[in-house]
Amino acid sequence: MSSLEQTAHTAIELLKKYKVSDYELLLDSSSGVSTAVRLGEVETLQYHLDKGFEINVFFGKKKGHASSVDVSKDSLDKTIKSACLIAKYTQDDPFNGLAPKELMAFDTPDLDLYHPWDLDAQHSIDIAKACEEAALAEDEIDNSEGAEVSSFQGEGLYANSNGLIVTQSSTRHSLNCVLIAKRGDDMQTAYEYTTALDANALETPQLLGKKAAKLAQQKLGARSLASQKCPVIFTPRVSGGLFSQLLGALGGSSQYKKSTFLLNSIDKIVLPEDISFREYPFAKKTLGAKAIDRDGVLKREQYFIEDGRVKSYIMGQYSANQLGLQTTANAGGVSNAIVESSFNGGLDEMIKAMDTGLIVTELMGQGVNGTTGDYSRGALGFWVEQGEIQYPVSGLTIAGNLKDMLLGIVHVGNDVDQRNNIKVGSVLINQMTVAGES
Repeated sequence: MSSLEQTAHTAIELLKKYKVSDYELLLDSSSGVSTAVRLGEVETLQYHLDKGFEINVFFGKKKGHASSVDVSKDSLDKTIKSACLIAKYTQDDPFNGLAPKELMAFDTPDLDLYHPWDLDAQHSIDIAKACEEAALAEDEIDNSEGAEVSSFQGEGLYANSNGLIVTQSSTRHSLNCVLIAKRGDDMQTAYEYTTALDANALETPQLLGKKAAKLAQQKLGARSLASQKCPVIFTPRVSGGLFSQLLGALGGSSQYKKSTFLLNSIDKIVLPEDISFREYPFAKKTLGAKAIDRDGVLKREQYFIEDGRVKSYIMGQYSANQLGLQTTANAGGVSNAIVESSFNGGLDEMIKAMDTGLIVTELMGQGVNGTTGDYSRGALGFWVEQGEIQYPVSGLTIAGNLKDMLLGIVHVGNDVDQRNNIKVGSVLINQMTVAGES
């Protein structure tokens, strides 16, 4: 029995004296190392060791929640007592309660998410230095904001009064680099990273450094644009944000609060009919994959949008209760969401298809209204004419409405960024407003 399971059994024993109707608890334990190097010198070297305990108790339809980073027996008891006290002073909420027992994750698949890396301090320093050195050796790279390598491993446990106790272990390793390119008085910063469950799947430090340098070089000489309406391509690095907004709009809490631009959208067309959006949580050895949600419900493969049409909202148990529907096992979010399209091409083919317009590689600001769908964000990238990139651009604002933008998607590319929880390639939108020089 693992230490987390022992702690869970201790908490369950302590709960008996409080005579709760139901309970659910979450425990987590993680450890790791992170090292940052700048201009060949070690800036930080940190070891991390974190533990946490969360408890939800129910007295009928009254609910209390408490948490602690101390998992000693005395602290567990105090945390449970606090949750019970909170429940005592809350009002009944008819939508509170555990998910149905038949949906619980009593039998979970092994998703091969645990690949620890024996990364000692010196090795981590060597990796970060090698990455930065490779970048600084490139032309026009004038300075560095540093390279950082990190490795984390953790275990999580969920248990509830239906007799469920389930654990999940996972790892995540990463390397990133931030550089400054200079040409005359023009200075540009670029960031690149690699991340994986298995350290053997990381890009080499030298390759990552060169890629970061190239990104910074490409931004030199950026111009503005005259304000206009034109097609816009979102590269894979930023296109996931569009679909993250779509997930939020279809979220159960947004629906029952009536705070979404896609209110009551079941069976409505919200994307072009050759595009679907599904969740594939059981993909083995994949970033974003997960077997259970935060309600202890077994995840499932499902379409949220199929052939452009909304099939389901995205709900945990509480949202499902509010809407009178069944949970979609999405308490805590979506796991490994995939955008599917009939377009057989990547960014290069999309640039040719667009002919003239804007490629967006970076976005700034948080100008998105999930209730109205209004979208306005700072952007930089490249200007395209006659199907070819002409020059880098910056100092722009792109604007539109998400409902129109999503329906206005012309193509979704197959150049998928596998580093993200939302797996999507480049996205070409037929028209947006671009504000640059007046």
